[in-house]
Amino acid sequence: MRKSYKKYYALFVIPTLAAYVIAFVIPFVMGLGLSFCKFKTLKHAHFVGLSNYIYVFTQNSGFLEALWFTVKIAVVGVVTTNLIAFGLALLLSRGLKGTNFFRTIFFMPNLIGGIVLGYIWQLLLNGILIKLTGNDLTYSATYGYWGIILLYNWQKIGYLMIIYIAGIQSISSELMEAAKIDGATYRQTLHSIIIPLVSPSITICTFLALTDCFKMYDQNLALTGGAPANKTMMLALHIYNTYYNRKGFSGIGQAEGVVFTVLVLAIAGIQLKISRSREAKEV
Repeated sequence: MRKSYKKYYALFVIPTLAAYVIAFVIPFVMGLGLSFCKFKTLKHAHFVGLSNYIYVFTQNSGFLEALWFTVKIAVVGVVTTNLIAFGLALLLSRGLKGTNFFRTIFFMPNLIGGIVLGYIWQLLLNGILIKLTGNDLTYSATYGYWGIILLYNWQKIGYLMIIYIAGIQSISSELMEAAKIDGATYRQTLHSIIIPLVSPSITICTFLALTDCFKMYDQNLALTGGAPANKTMMLALHIYNTYYNRKGFSGIGQAEGVVFTVLVLAIAGIQLKISRSREAKEV
């Protein structure tokens, strides 16, 4: 019977594969080619070799500054969102009264668009900062940095929490009961049973948080717009501004986009490899 299904594999694979090729592979290949060119329109592209890439890494393009700021956001954002989401998942997996209500409340921010969230948090944080310090988010890069961290946590924690809850609920109740009968404390159960068995969820959540931090655009645009003096500008926003808002920099913006894509793929691949090797050791 399994052999009879094989002839239908292509029927189901082709539409998804075609969409992937059209929406990702072809644009990426075209963009890769344009990253070696100087152009104003696609029909008037002139090959310039590696000069665009050299400019990105050697000139004062702002790319490395945006990369460093994005890395700082990613390090703190990944850790805080996962720790808080995991803690909430543990709390909301105990069958307490009102659990479903709180799960819904925590998940709702993820349904709101990043632009809307950015402007909402901009109003909230500016109102607090102006009363406390007399300045708004654009006064200091420190304000902008922690503003982005707060916004990202508020938006992402509920989504990651749902994934952790699913992982925790998949743990056998018999195994938990056996640990309780053997006299294991909650801390021992957490360390020896829950965390190892939830490792796949940890891998997924870490991957999602890491890639989302590097791809963050709309939240950064709405909250700070890169102010003050582009010190809070993340990579995605920097690439957009280079390509669309700087005359004659389209090729450089395209080169930055290629570097950004390769960087995200490399980081995601390394993270997945490390997480899976850890899962294998724990199993």
